[in-house]
Amino acid sequence: MEPRLNLFTSPVLGKIVKHVIAAGKAAEDSGVPTATLNLVMIRASQINGCAGCLDMHVKDAAAAGETAVRLSLVAAWREAKVFTDAEKAALELAEAGTRIADSAGVSDEVWARAAKHYDDDQLGALVGCIAVINTFNRFNVITQQPAGDYVVGMYS
Repeated sequence: MEPRLNLFTSPVLGKIVKHVIAAGKAAEDSGVPTATLNLVMIRASQINGCAGCLDMHVKDAAAAGETAVRLSLVAAWREAKVFTDAEKAALELAEAGTRIADSAGVSDEVWARAAKHYDDDQLGALVGCIAVINTFNRFNVITQQPAGDYVVGMYS
């Protein structure tokens, strides 16, 4: 499959992508564990069918020490015993924030469960992470970006 546009060399889209990347950097210094942010990005990308983001974030998570068992169980996190309550709350928020059209938004119950584990700055980081990954999922899916060739750190 050939991409419809190159996200980095397209003059207009390239500028937009750079700004979204910059926005995503803010979540990294929020106090939310990197493992949790990776799980959130993987789950949203699974829901959106974004192979490019899955390729990147699964490999990044594995390189950061995430186990194959946890990576394999992200799609079925509710039944999995390998995630903490805080991680499950973040994954639930990621699902609700990704599927907003399916459920008329994020319920107060979902938000309250996340707020039990994360302070306001961390909640802001999770919301930002969810928004950014959904944006990248859309860039990749709309422009049919191919997946499988990502090497950890190649976009650093």
